[in-house]
Amino acid sequence: MADTQTRKRRGGGRAGAAARRGSAVIDQMPWNPPINTDKPTEPLDQAGIEAIHEGAMRILEEIGIEFYNEEALGILKEAGCTINGDNVRMGRDFVMEMVAKAPSKFTITPRNPDKTIEVGGKTLLFGNVSSPPNYWDLEIGTKVAGNREMCRNLLKLTQYFNCIHFAGGYPVEPVDIHASVRHLDVLYDKLTLTDKAMHAYSLGKERVEDVMEMVRIAGGHSHEEFEATPRMYTNINSTSPLKHDHPMIDGCLRLARRGQAIVVTPFTLAGAMAPVTMAGAVAQSLAEALCAIALFQYVRPGIPCVIGTFTSNVDMKSGAPAFGTPEYMRSTQMTGQMARYYGLPMRSSGVCAANVPDGQAVWETSNSLWAAVQSGTNMVYHAAGWLEGGLIASPEKFIMDCEILQQIQRYMQPEITATGPDEIALDAIKAVGNDGHFFGIQHTQDRYTTAFYQPFLSDWKNYEGWDVAGGIWTAERAHHMFKEIVTSFEPPPIDDGIREELEDFVARRKAEGGAPTDF
Repeated sequence: MADTQTRKRRGGGRAGAAARRGSAVIDQMPWNPPINTDKPTEPLDQAGIEAIHEGAMRILEEIGIEFYNEEALGILKEAGCTINGDNVRMGRDFVMEMVAKAPSKFTITPRNPDKTIEVGGKTLLFGNVSSPPNYWDLEIGTKVAGNREMCRNLLKLTQYFNCIHFAGGYPVEPVDIHASVRHLDVLYDKLTLTDKAMHAYSLGKERVEDVMEMVRIAGGHSHEEFEATPRMYTNINSTSPLKHDHPMIDGCLRLARRGQAIVVTPFTLAGAMAPVTMAGAVAQSLAEALCAIALFQYVRPGIPCVIGTFTSNVDMKSGAPAFGTPEYMRSTQMTGQMARYYGLPMRSSGVCAANVPDGQAVWETSNSLWAAVQSGTNMVYHAAGWLEGGLIASPEKFIMDCEILQQIQRYMQPEITATGPDEIALDAIKAVGNDGHFFGIQHTQDRYTTAFYQPFLSDWKNYEGWDVAGGIWTAERAHHMFKEIVTSFEPPPIDDGIREELEDFVARRKAEGGAPTDF
């Protein structure tokens, strides 16, 4: 976009109209987590399902998984697994018995009970981008390290958009805050700027314990109330191939013992950290996830667990990760079949390899999101704002992605496919006959405001109208909306006493040094 500044100076367009609408900025769809009404796409036949299951079980039985966590090794030895140093081999009977204890669906209740989410079944949930170390927006125009202000602005988008149902990890890493206390400041921001389901990085004792306590305080819960039902969740990745590290397993064990939800997502890139064949990559991914879920179920039977997939491929010319590819879509669909086979809720992602919010970013993310729909995914991580394979967070991309998410939500609404007499509309067709039109008849007039999806970002004017209005490209319109949203943002209400208790907790933990680091 070489002439970006020229087009910016021309101004106007839909963003200007949005500003005139006041603090709402856009007319968006209400909070209503979609129910996936479609039958899942299932590329595997029964023999294929059994073959991948057999592959995963043989990995666990014959090769084993490295657990670099002494507590986990002790627990698994007690459970009857074969331990050789850090290597754990577990029989399929044990794995399947433990996995069967995990619920097929559960709820997470944040500090605002109206934002309670159900994970599992046919519910489809979208979360914000999580964990990029870098940030890009149209005003800065280049990739820069994330900071607290950028993180806070992306959290405001997380709260603002009703199509975002849970708050993932840091939407951009605020590297201007020391790692020992970063979790304290960001969780304070998350708990005061949003009221949606909250995430904790499972990175050892201090961070997990601090986040659990802050979520408990924010909800006004006793310790017993906090532990009675999931109030938050974590997501961990295995270290592919075939390893689980110490801090993530440690954090999950702490969360499991207090009844909080766990998502286990192997990061298997076919051709690099997993076999180049998608069936082999999926089998390895399942083995890495199921062994951890079996551990957590042994520790606390019935603890909510989600099986995640991050199986994609690499560019074999460079080794760089690729996302939104045909292989990514198929592996996600295949993992969906296997998640149903094991009776577990599933997590996938809305991802791309594009470096800026351009056409590539849109088609790769759209492929990823529709693969989530097709697979029967329940939680979609990184559904809005992800660039450069997870190395960049972008507010323009966040808003562009929310347009796609709203379209998916609208696509799922059952009234689109209703087939009653009013929908078949024979009387309307008869009234128009062979040479009229439907614009002015009563059947249309009664429905015209709600009949079709109304975009907040797409521009449906013809070229001349678009050009006269300033010729604003999509990312520029998104940038204007981003500025308007953060300028007019009003945080959700929180009790003054709770806010003060959170502030006191953060101050005390900072004085104590926060979490230990290597620097």
